Amino acid sequence: METFGIALAFIGAALAVGLACSGSAKGVGSVGEMGAGVLANDPGKFSQILILQIIPGTQGLYGLVIWFFALMKLGFFSGELRMLSSSEGLIFLAACIPMAIGGLLSAIAQGRCAAAGVALVSKRSEELSKAIIMAIMVEFYAILCLLASFLMLNSL
Repeated sequence: METFGIALAFIGAALAVGLACSGSAKGVGSVGEMGAGVLANDPGKFSQILILQIIPGTQGLYGLVIWFFALMKLGFFSGELRMLSSSEGLIFLAACIPMAIGGLLSAIAQGRCAAAGVALVSKRSEELSKAIIMAIMVEFYAILCLLASFLMLNSL
């Protein structure tokens, strides 16, 4: 039964990185789609669009941080894997859920916001800073999810 607990913990870590990276891919992709249309008409805006496209990628990095931290807490990298009861494994899984779900959803929302910023920049290049600020407002919630998962894992 000890293997079931560790399996649950690994599932939590995998969800944290997998869902957050999936959300980032979707967010970055949606900005890229919008950006490609703008660049077809004005290739000189590439650097501005690239800045907006990078922003939704941070959730994937946050998910990777939680994945790494969870595996570190489990002793995966030291070669001394901790055995967990089912309830302990479930607690590990639960600790990874904020980053998994929050990373997925906030990256998609941030991608939409950044894509709208690309539309703004396509018409008014001088408004890039406003477009960045609007996209970064969504980041706050991804950071809260990162913090929640980190603090819960740290208490284990």
